[in-house]
Amino acid sequence: MADYTVLYVLVAFIALIIIFLIIRGIYSIQPYEQGIMILFGAYKRVLNPGLNWVFPLASVLRVDLRTQVLEVPRQEVITKDNSPTNVDAIIYTKVVDPPKAIFQVQDYHVATVALAQTTLRSIIGDMELDEILFNREHINTRLRDILDEATDKWGVRVDAVEIKEVDPVGPVKAAMEEQTSAERQRRAAVLRADGEKRSAILVAEGQKRSRILQAEGVRQSQILEAEGARVATILQAQGESQRLRILSLGAGVLDAKALTVLSLDTVGKVGNGQATKILFPFEFSRLMEGASEYLGTSRGVPDRPLNSLDDLERQVGRKDDILGPIPKQEELATDIQTIEQELRAESNDAAVVPTRTAVSGRDPSSPALPPVDEVAPPPRTTSTASGGASAPPPRRRPVPTEREDTDH
Repeated sequence: MADYTVLYVLVAFIALIIIFLIIRGIYSIQPYEQGIMILFGAYKRVLNPGLNWVFPLASVLRVDLRTQVLEVPRQEVITKDNSPTNVDAIIYTKVVDPPKAIFQVQDYHVATVALAQTTLRSIIGDMELDEILFNREHINTRLRDILDEATDKWGVRVDAVEIKEVDPVGPVKAAMEEQTSAERQRRAAVLRADGEKRSAILVAEGQKRSRILQAEGVRQSQILEAEGARVATILQAQGESQRLRILSLGAGVLDAKALTVLSLDTVGKVGNGQATKILFPFEFSRLMEGASEYLGTSRGVPDRPLNSLDDLERQVGRKDDILGPIPKQEELATDIQTIEQELRAESNDAAVVPTRTAVSGRDPSSPALPPVDEVAPPPRTTSTASGGASAPPPRRRPVPTEREDTDH
């Protein structure tokens, strides 16, 4: 019975060892990993993701296959134009051959970062500062190509490289700021000068047009003023001519006595003025002597023949043509009503407007007119100097228009 107990213990011990070795040989590989199995110092095979059983005495190294971000530390680099600049970068890498990443390099992370530092320093040193600031894409592409070619033997692929920051040192940055400020001031000065130039051109163009318009206005106003002055001169001359003809017609029947009385009336009007000195262009005593003679206080009155009406009409024209017609009350009322009807027809867009209306049908709103006798008294008969025959009454005609008055 004792012999069986030892046997049972030995079998149980062996079973435990076997179970331990079986459990010890099971490895779980994550989906983003691969395993490298090493047995007795020799590379055996690659373990794929999932459960894998290996020899219990073998060791397994896990390799992450995901894209990894490596940060290149900030470092000061001297550019081609001797401008100290602080530069850092970011590298995106991925393991594509796990055995090489384990057996060809001690630590591919450190090796890749160190290689990126030296390569970045070399690339930046061959470029000027302005080129670095404006050509980051070129630096990224060139650095990625160099790193990818160098890390290919390590089983590592460089997907991308990005320059994180390019920061010139203090004095260089201050000089760049001054340069930028000067450039902006230059552009502002150019824009300001261009604006002033355009403004001056526009102002000159406006002044030119203004002067042209003013000159045109002055020319037109002078033409209109000259035309108005010409018409006014003609009308004044016509009026003066008619006045002289009327005066000659009225003065034709005056004698020396009447002229003396008119002279005395003129002297009286001159004396009623506000002037303190009055100058007469003739001897006043002779005027008084002539006035006393013609008024009947002198020794005698000289004889002077009077002009007849026929003589005056032959000299200056007919009396009716000179004095003009005198309209009657009925004609004035008819003309006023005609004008009112025309105005009312224009405002109401009437189709037909009567030309004449009777005096009895006058509009109540029209102004009241004085009686006929107050406006046009009946003509009196005058005797001529030759025979004393009565003159015919003046011929009536329509009210003269503005053109007819101007012609007279």
